[in-house]
Amino acid sequence: MPTAATLTGYLSANTDIADGVGDVVLALCAVGKDLSRTIARGALEGAMGAEVGRNTDGDGQKALDIIADEAFFEEIVKTKVKWFGSEEREEVTAANESGDLALAIDPLDGSSNIDVNVSIGTIFSIFEAKDDANASFLRPGTEQLAAGYIIYGPQTGLMVTFGNGTLSFILDRESGEFVLVSDKVKVPAETSEFAINASNYRHWGKPVRAYIDDCLSGETGPRGKNSNMRWVASLVAEAHRIISRGGIFLYPGDAREGYQDGRLRMVYECAPIAMLVEQAGGTATDGSDRLLEQRVKTLHARTPLVFGTPDEVSRVATYHDLPDNETSALFRERGLFRD
Repeated sequence: MPTAATLTGYLSANTDIADGVGDVVLALCAVGKDLSRTIARGALEGAMGAEVGRNTDGDGQKALDIIADEAFFEEIVKTKVKWFGSEEREEVTAANESGDLALAIDPLDGSSNIDVNVSIGTIFSIFEAKDDANASFLRPGTEQLAAGYIIYGPQTGLMVTFGNGTLSFILDRESGEFVLVSDKVKVPAETSEFAINASNYRHWGKPVRAYIDDCLSGETGPRGKNSNMRWVASLVAEAHRIISRGGIFLYPGDAREGYQDGRLRMVYECAPIAMLVEQAGGTATDGSDRLLEQRVKTLHARTPLVFGTPDEVSRVATYHDLPDNETSALFRERGLFRD
């Protein structure tokens, strides 16, 4: 019999989890275990990182993107999932017609890193299904029943929330079980790390540039401390580091064509990460406003995303809240919070 220290045992012991949701998470983890083995074999499995097409938003699809999408769908139809909304599919797909849940999923986040042995992952979100397929997903993130990600790295891990805190599991390859590491995951309250793609500096708006300038100014600047920059280009990897040891992640909108709302999708990337972070005591916004209270009009709609240690996320919002003329002055002077 599984113990409460495993995912199976935890789900059995917690009867307050919405009906069918636990089975969906177990199904996702079953596929995740297989994907983990495939990813670990790398080139021995063939050209998993080869581009085989483009999705509806014009992003390149890797061979493993398609394999993962199909594997998750085949397993999900055995559960109570009625609607399947995937990054790799133009429209919502019907799964189990008698189901009452809706699953939003990015089957393989960070797939551009497949060939370079960097952590990648699967992000998912579970809603109560509505009769209308799209309406099941185009709703505030506060209505999520569960959210999480599977990370494929040195360890294969599951970070998940059912709305009552964030839990961390690690795959024990000997038993094949996801073993509970912590049922009280908390984002550290202090940090000296930020994650952003600095190559886009010239395209950012003034508030983001001013915030980053202040971080880079170090102990002699207005922050009075040195900061470290991190950038993995894998949302799951970034989120896992920040949830584990604190920090802030920024993917703002910018001036480039097609980047006005950033590049991350609300439904199956940003909303589930935001729920995980909030349940761990962190904060997630679009730069100014709470992300989970917002809704989008299409399955693949994008949104700016800022999440992590609450004080830092709030600081970014303060920069955005300034009138433009004050932000301009702030940017010239490089610093808002001066001691």
